[in-house]
Amino acid sequence: MPNYLILTEKPSAAANFVKALGGQTGTFNQFNYKITNLRGHVMTLKEPEAMVADELKPRYKSWLIKHLPWDLADFSWERTYIRQRNFRTGKIESTKQLVDDLKKEAKNGYDAIVIATDTDPSGEGELLAWEALDAIKWRGKVLRANFMDESVKGIQAAMTQLRDVSDKQQDGDYIKGESRNRWDFASMQLTRIATTAAKKQGFKVVARQGRLKSVIVWQIYAQLEAIKNYVKKPYFEVKFKDPAGHVFGRVTPEGDVIPWRFPTKTAAQQDLAQYHESAVVNEKHQTRTQAPGKLLDLAGLAAILAPRGFSAQEVLGTYQKMYEAQVVSYPRTEDKTVTPEQFNELLPKIDQIAQVVQVDPSLLTHRQPRPTHVKTKGAHGANRPGENVPTTLASLAKFGPSASAIYEVIAKNYLAMLAEDYVYDHVTANLADYSAFKTAYNVPIALNFKAVYDAQRATKVDDETEEDVANGQLGPLAQPYLHEGANKKPQAPTTKWIMAFLEKHNVGTGATRVSTLSDMSKGTKAMIKETRGKLTLTETGNVSAVMVKDTWIASPKITKRLFEMMDQVGQFEMTMPKLLESVTQVVAHDMPIMLANAEQLTAQLGQPKPTPKRKVSEKMTATFKGEEITFAKEWSGHVFTDDELTKLLNGAEISFEAKSKRGKPYTATGKLAKQTYKGSTFYGFKLKTKPKKAC
Repeated sequence: MPNYLILTEKPSAAANFVKALGGQTGTFNQFNYKITNLRGHVMTLKEPEAMVADELKPRYKSWLIKHLPWDLADFSWERTYIRQRNFRTGKIESTKQLVDDLKKEAKNGYDAIVIATDTDPSGEGELLAWEALDAIKWRGKVLRANFMDESVKGIQAAMTQLRDVSDKQQDGDYIKGESRNRWDFASMQLTRIATTAAKKQGFKVVARQGRLKSVIVWQIYAQLEAIKNYVKKPYFEVKFKDPAGHVFGRVTPEGDVIPWRFPTKTAAQQDLAQYHESAVVNEKHQTRTQAPGKLLDLAGLAAILAPRGFSAQEVLGTYQKMYEAQVVSYPRTEDKTVTPEQFNELLPKIDQIAQVVQVDPSLLTHRQPRPTHVKTKGAHGANRPGENVPTTLASLAKFGPSASAIYEVIAKNYLAMLAEDYVYDHVTANLADYSAFKTAYNVPIALNFKAVYDAQRATKVDDETEEDVANGQLGPLAQPYLHEGANKKPQAPTTKWIMAFLEKHNVGTGATRVSTLSDMSKGTKAMIKETRGKLTLTETGNVSAVMVKDTWIASPKITKRLFEMMDQVGQFEMTMPKLLESVTQVVAHDMPIMLANAEQLTAQLGQPKPTPKRKVSEKMTATFKGEEITFAKEWSGHVFTDDELTKLLNGAEISFEAKSKRGKPYTATGKLAKQTYKGSTFYGFKLKTKPKKAC
């Protein structure tokens, strides 16, 4: 019986595999197994200068424009361990130990390693697994378990359908993931260009220019500029209204010139004088139906929840925790439908889910698969409730602030599919004497799915909401009146607005849109501020936006094409080198445009904010333990006395009164020592004891 080492993506996934297979070790489907896990990516590409020949290192380390674009054929594409700060302990940690542990475990005579990382549409799960396998120099058999979710049934089904991917060059998901990774790495050239050019103009920011980031930041900037430059232009035109308030107007033609609209009220009143009361005729009633809207993806969910104060970062993090507990389905899906199997798996839990989100089960009478929502083609299926149904919405609070809202929206949206079509009366009519004046409105007959949830209305951009209409008896007569309107003010940029834009232009997947927006809103280098769904730009965001005006990297059309090309690489319809040629093409095209845009930064954004001058401690050079060293003459605001300096250079401890970062006094005790910070060594005062309150 073969022995397999099952490699999951993270500890939570390993725990779900243990649950599904009956233990961390055991026997399943005629093979012995042991389950282990990574912690996401354990390897990363080296710095550019570390992947080229020695004579090329200065060129690739330099940020000078003259060294761009790069020749990607110079790269070895080698990886190294990931070093990052542990936010809990503050210490720099490396993934080396995790890789070493995996290498040690892999030497225990396994017949194959099973890749059981997430089945991502981007190939990310495949990539991070192969990074680890390459790091431990595994040369044995490799199998792939493609699971649609981390439920017991999903994992068990995946482990009975393992496929051989021992040749990673024939593994389309890996090729796609690696090509995307290399493309994104090489695109740092654009960040170097934008950052260097902006710095010359006095803007000391890191202008990150990625595929999706550049599209998003430019669209927000352009929209904010359109709002800033908006000038209201009133117009007046003749319309009719009947006693019930139904408005009769003419169909507005395309173009800027509309002959019956006037810029002044006086001119419009002259036109109004030509019209008289008219009878309402040709009243028609047509019973129509509307099917439930599409199932939501992560972008749609984030757009709905943003106005409630839940950021993209919050929704993404909380949803992931809920998925790991199998309360909701896989987050990073591209699907907006479910398979017949997925539909049937959830069907027995429908009444239970309805009770949790307070939906009347009597509305859920369409319990047969809708061909618009249930298709045989698909993978993870659309975002929906998971197999573990919570007892109450309140019980979900442990996952995060947005958990109950996430579940309520996801559940109601899914349940709406099981309600009947919305039925309404579509009413039309026109005027007897002026047939060009028409009215049309809808009168609900049976709300059905709209009484459960209307996803289309929930995701509609704010300025596109329909006006309320009168529903009373038509006519019999309508009176002319002067209608006052104005040119439309641009929509304020919101999470819902940018998600709708990206969806319309088919740029990225729902999950990548959310994760990118989340990343752009994080940390001191944030490009965006997201406040209850409203989006504004930071100084970094404004600089980045101005720099990418008219570039390919900010073009939705180009970005969409790049996503398509990456899919083609994964399907072996395009080679990776061919895809990477496009990076060089983008850099060559965008570089002169960015350099020209940099000249406009001050004109567009005003003078850059002055950088606060950093206080530089006075240093001294002296002999310490037989070695000439240089060190700061002060520490945490305390300037060392001559006596203290003598003691420090003699290797003795000193004590003095100091204040903590919170301003609390304590006695600092320590001595001079050699230390390391961010890989660099230096000499300085080293605190021996923890801060204690002074008596």
